[in-house]
Amino acid sequence: MKPERQTHPTIAQIREVCQPPSVRDRKNSEHWVADVYLRDISPYLTSVLLRTSITANGVTYLMIATGALAGVALLIPGMPGATLALLLGQMQMLWDCSDGEIARWRGTSSPKGVFLDRVGHYVAEACIPLALGLRAAGFPDAGWLDSSWPLIGALLALIIMFNKALNDMVHVSRAYNNMPRLEDKESVGVPGVSGLRRVRSLARFVPFHRAYHSVELTILAFIASIGDLFTGDLQVTRILVAALAILGVLTIIGHFLSIMTSSKLK
Repeated sequence: MKPERQTHPTIAQIREVCQPPSVRDRKNSEHWVADVYLRDISPYLTSVLLRTSITANGVTYLMIATGALAGVALLIPGMPGATLALLLGQMQMLWDCSDGEIARWRGTSSPKGVFLDRVGHYVAEACIPLALGLRAAGFPDAGWLDSSWPLIGALLALIIMFNKALNDMVHVSRAYNNMPRLEDKESVGVPGVSGLRRVRSLARFVPFHRAYHSVELTILAFIASIGDLFTGDLQVTRILVAALAILGVLTIIGHFLSIMTSSKLK
């Protein structure tokens, strides 16, 4: 029996087959939490899932649901909601690691799986800022409808969605022009304009542009909730939502200019 068909592989076999250098060394697709600790944990979850009949796409559906629930959790006032969202944000990324590992082990990788993965990240990163806006408005307490924070949260969600779409637009544009798939290397996204390169280098010291992923959003929401405990109101959460919206506009502009001046469309 071929190793990829085994239903009870060892953790070492899963690491060897499902976490090759082509996966672990990805500069743009591998999230930092996966690189730091989730890839160490995911083979244990993958080992359990391989003993069941669940498909890789089935695990991706769990990832989609978990990301959406992270946003719903933020509607629970106070630390309980923020803590639950933080845990769900981590769990979403753990499912995201395991679905790919199952697909690689069973040899079932497919365009549908890639599509569902994209859907999962879009769902999470739309629901979380929407919920943050409602949370900043004081939902579900009376008067939240009279606040401007739900609108700011909706605008933040739109900003994040557009910024994510820019990456997909690059892949679509290359496909329409019969260009090869982009290599997942850091050098691919380096701007061709020296001024933009300097700004990009400075952004590494304060990487605010990385704050718009589901994991970072739930971590920031959790930290803001701790701040709210000290202020006795929602002031810190409101500062967070406002800052994310303002910096999000700058992120989109920088992202767009980087794409246009890099080798991504060449």
